[in-house]
Amino acid sequence: MSAACGRIGRVSEESGAAGADELGPYAEKVLDAVDLIPSGRVMTYGDVAEWLGEGGPRQVGRVMAQYGAVVAWWRVVRSDGVLLAGHERRALAEYRAEGTPLRTVGPAAEGHVPRLDMRRARWDGRAPDGGRPAADGSAGEPGAGGAPGPACGAGGAGGG
Repeated sequence: MSAACGRIGRVSEESGAAGADELGPYAEKVLDAVDLIPSGRVMTYGDVAEWLGEGGPRQVGRVMAQYGAVVAWWRVVRSDGVLLAGHERRALAEYRAEGTPLRTVGPAAEGHVPRLDMRRARWDGRAPDGGRPAADGSAGEPGAGGAPGPACGAGGAGGG
């Protein structure tokens, strides 16, 4: 069972969204992928789409806007490292707590919100052994596909 299964009720409660029937397989895949991003690391919206092998940055962004509150939303970022507008303080607190690399700013930049150091913070989607993590968070075979699939045994038509 994937992590999405346990969060479906929370998605409905926290975002006002409908339950599992309307979450959709693509949204479940995105949320499962976000769950795999290690603490202190980030992926861009485009990275997540590429890792899944479907959709694009806008589709990932739409899923995160609707359901991101139930995952570590601060780990999915813009490619330029700029913090999510309107959520900078909360994201910055999470980055500092996790030790996510930030770009340092000089003393003249007082009040400036730092950016992520994308060169150091970006996660390539590989497990420590060089393989890809499986949907359940365990390490997959080195070099194996292993992208998260539809959660909860959800079948049916639909695409993303």
